[in-house]
Amino acid sequence: MASLVTKQAPDFKATAVMEDGSFKEISLSDYKGKNVLLYFYPLDFTFVCPSEIIAFHKKVGEFKERNTQVIGVSVDSEFSHFAWRNTAPENGGIGEIDYPLIADKSKNISRDYGILFNEEVALRGLFLIDKEGVVRHSTINDLPLGRNVEEALRVVDALAFHEEHGEVCPANWKKGEEGMKPNAEGVASYLSKHAK
Repeated sequence: MASLVTKQAPDFKATAVMEDGSFKEISLSDYKGKNVLLYFYPLDFTFVCPSEIIAFHKKVGEFKERNTQVIGVSVDSEFSHFAWRNTAPENGGIGEIDYPLIADKSKNISRDYGILFNEEVALRGLFLIDKEGVVRHSTINDLPLGRNVEEALRVVDALAFHEEHGEVCPANWKKGEEGMKPNAEGVASYLSKHAK
């Protein structure tokens, strides 16, 4: 499947387990006006997945400060998500995380985002969707490769920097660093300071 970057993100409607443990039908369009960090993981009650889910939970306040809603998705049912949330981490659960987990039982969301593996589970796809519903960044990891939540935050910061200043973010850019003007002079100026 072709990349979704620069395209409208596929909308969806599905049941999620919300931050308070309730079940609610949500859509991507519910979050228009916010960035959305939509990430997929293979299955509840597995191995790498809880480390990622809890890592996003620990940083959810930083995403919220950046007007970014974190949403997790797997092909499990909402009841499986609920049971996993109600199991303590020391017993193989994830505890009460502070963002929605979507039940993609039909696998249509995973399919629409191009990350359904062998028609069974989602690969570790991550999509940064801007306030207008456009996919601005995506990564897809194979099943055994966990993601870096700090990198996800960095990309959110890079998008905000570009939107505010109109400049582009060079390799390894971090919040608080200078960007580049998107022209030959800007590149030359940046490289003259940083290429050594």
